[in-house]
Amino acid sequence: MKKKIILLAIASILTSIPMFGQHFRDSKYYNQNTGRLDYNKGTSYYCPWGYAGLRIGPSFSSFSSDYSMYDSAGGQTGLNLTAVTGFKLTSSTPLYLESGLAYTEKGAKDGSGRNKIEYNVNYLEVPLVVKYIYNVDDDISIQPFAGGYFACGVGGKIKDYSTRESWSAFGKDKPGLPRFDRWDSGLKLGCGFGYNVFYADVNVEIGLANISNDSFDKTRNLAFSVNFGVNF
Repeated sequence: MKKKIILLAIASILTSIPMFGQHFRDSKYYNQNTGRLDYNKGTSYYCPWGYAGLRIGPSFSSFSSDYSMYDSAGGQTGLNLTAVTGFKLTSSTPLYLESGLAYTEKGAKDGSGRNKIEYNVNYLEVPLVVKYIYNVDDDISIQPFAGGYFACGVGGKIKDYSTRESWSAFGKDKPGLPRFDRWDSGLKLGCGFGYNVFYADVNVEIGLANISNDSFDKTRNLAFSVNFGVNF
């Protein structure tokens, strides 16, 4: 069921991209002279308070931990699905405050084969970044950004292949076994690239909150992601 939902989300966004590419001329950002979106013009037709966008892409995550078992674990690949909005902070500088809501899959894995253990932690996340949009020419823009994120765990499993057991990553059904705190927060840094309505970015998230339920050994999320989408 989970894979079907993810595939449906990917298909929905991919099929929506041509529609946005066809109708982006309705946006108040559309510049008749250049044939592109100019975010300095004003508010968007779709999003009266600023611009909006959809993003999707893979996330590559791991843990940084005082606990050797978590710290030595390898990376885990997951999915990012994000809706964002942004509005201009000043009238003279292309500086924007961007936020939204994301579903993101993080975690790590240790070992291989029958000795493997997987930590899957899935979050609803609210990013909050300041973005500078620099127009290279009439079509291309570079958009560096920096800020933070706040997240709440909404699902995930820990799977121990050696015992063929699995349990909730955030639950209390397996006392004494690994599990994590639901709340996470940290820094978010990256750079976006725009071509008319089309958008891509690379970013890193450095967790600052201790997601471990262990009172002695702190564990933090680390993630790198690549996203693709549209602005409208």
